[in-house]
Amino acid sequence: MDKELLDLLVCPVCRAPLEEVRRGADEGLFCAVCAAVYPVRDDIPVLLAEEAVPHALWREQGNACSRD
Repeated sequence: MDKELLDLLVCPVCRAPLEEVRRGADEGLFCAVCAAVYPVRDDIPVLLAEEAVPHALWREQGNACSRD
């Protein structure tokens, strides 16, 4: 993800800065305050609270961000 864009993005719930995380082919944006990962799909951050995945679950499941 573009560093300049990442610097502008914040958690939609608590407004804390987000950090890029990866697990295999999955990419997400991690909020340390909420302990949640927001998915990045097709290089587009999905910053919706209902799409967030608990960080522990995201680490355990390689594609937990790809909800079907």
